[in-house]
Amino acid sequence: MKNELILARIEQQHPGFIVSHDVAHDGILNVETPREQVFELLKFLRDDEELHYHFLTSLCGIHYPENAGRELGVIYHLHNWPQNRRLRVKTFVPLDDPHVPTVTTLWPTANWMERQEYDFFGIIFTGHPDLRRILNVDDLDVFPMRKEYRLEDGTRTDKDDRFFGRKGHEGREFD
Repeated sequence: MKNELILARIEQQHPGFIVSHDVAHDGILNVETPREQVFELLKFLRDDEELHYHFLTSLCGIHYPENAGRELGVIYHLHNWPQNRRLRVKTFVPLDDPHVPTVTTLWPTANWMERQEYDFFGIIFTGHPDLRRILNVDDLDVFPMRKEYRLEDGTRTDKDDRFFGRKGHEGREFD
């Protein structure tokens, strides 16, 4: 099924759900939908006999601090195994309201994936049966994958920049 037909099928059943779409460098169709419609769209993509994106390969959080009002996002990677078709569904939310509906009722495997994205990005999956940290310590009060922190600790003296292709402390290239 061609991307145009997939988009037409979605538009036919759920007009206005797709905010934007493009085809990535890998040839996979990307569609964006508002968080208010993401659950219904994902359910449709899973249950529709023609599309049948029945497998949630993964979901991941993203953080774009420069996108005011759309700083956090979730990307759902879907797969139709019989026809070997993939699709990405994206939704974005503001940093001060990081709520997205859970999809654990559609795909039970989303449970730990959503917990991971909560743990690292602070995305709150509304309706999740057990939303708590999964990899970091429970009392961690930050979300480490957000782009809010320096990449390196400038106070460290135990790093040797030569191993990273950087200039030395004197500002010259290493031999």
